[in-house]
Amino acid sequence: MILAVSKLKNPSPPADGYRGRFAPSPTGPLHAGSLVAALGGWLDARANGGQWLLRIEDIDTPRCVPGADIQIQAQLRACGLFWDEEPSYQSRRQELYQAAFQRLNGLGKLYSCSCSRQTIANTLAAAGIHTPRNQEMVYPRTCRPSQITPYSDELLGETKKAWRIALPENCQIQFEDLSLGMQSQDLNHEVGDFVLRRNDDLFTYQLAVVVDDAQQGITHIVRGQDLLNNTARQIYLQNQLGYSTPSYRHLTLVLDEHGEKLSKQTLASSINTENEKSALTELRKAAKHLGLHGLPDRDTTIAGWLFAATKAWRSNTT
Repeated sequence: MILAVSKLKNPSPPADGYRGRFAPSPTGPLHAGSLVAALGGWLDARANGGQWLLRIEDIDTPRCVPGADIQIQAQLRACGLFWDEEPSYQSRRQELYQAAFQRLNGLGKLYSCSCSRQTIANTLAAAGIHTPRNQEMVYPRTCRPSQITPYSDELLGETKKAWRIALPENCQIQFEDLSLGMQSQDLNHEVGDFVLRRNDDLFTYQLAVVVDDAQQGITHIVRGQDLLNNTARQIYLQNQLGYSTPSYRHLTLVLDEHGEKLSKQTLASSINTENEKSALTELRKAAKHLGLHGLPDRDTTIAGWLFAATKAWRSNTT
């Protein structure tokens, strides 16, 4: 199976208009890298006369920090990055994910897996395959049955096992990124059958984000390049579930002094939005990273600066 999703460099907005989103995980406050993603997405939506939604991706509940969602919203408001609908929360959308999960099961796409990460690593090592640090291990199909048929609700609800999607042979996904150009990924050789529900019964990001984007009518996704590797998986799921595929634009990451991506795990500092001057400083740094030049550097309000930044974004992306 070769699935090619062609994207024009500047596609015309669909009949129902542009709908973008910013989807932070509430594991801490916004840092410089997440502000770049938020600003890029907001500018892209405004430059295209579209809507910009806020989704709190709290599907991985053990990693969530109480109150972080409120802090993130306050930081966005302080930067003038207002959203157009009530924020949505993944933790409140479990029924939607379950319905999509059952639909894939009905198509004979799922199987259960009892492998731990160490088991997978040992199996790969025995085959002479060693995965570099910070890279995902390609699942060796240890638990995949020779024939996959829909499971009963009783078996589908089995706990203490993960559930994976069975990829077809020659599953290569191609798509055009609006910033990076044509992209291609062979899911079998670079990812393998991936997990849709974990052994703790939590649905994974891959399934949740696909369902959310479809249910919310998202047409354009602007996010960091750290999520580029997930895109082919999400396009494959969109295809299996009969969803439309949005346009994708992946932004250059903000790195720390060690060349590592800024993240909460590496203790990235929170942006400073305690007053308008501080928020403007953070916005200017984010805009510089996005390659926007000629913006007001003094005697301006946040609203005035964002107006100029929107014009600059429009000029840079047309």
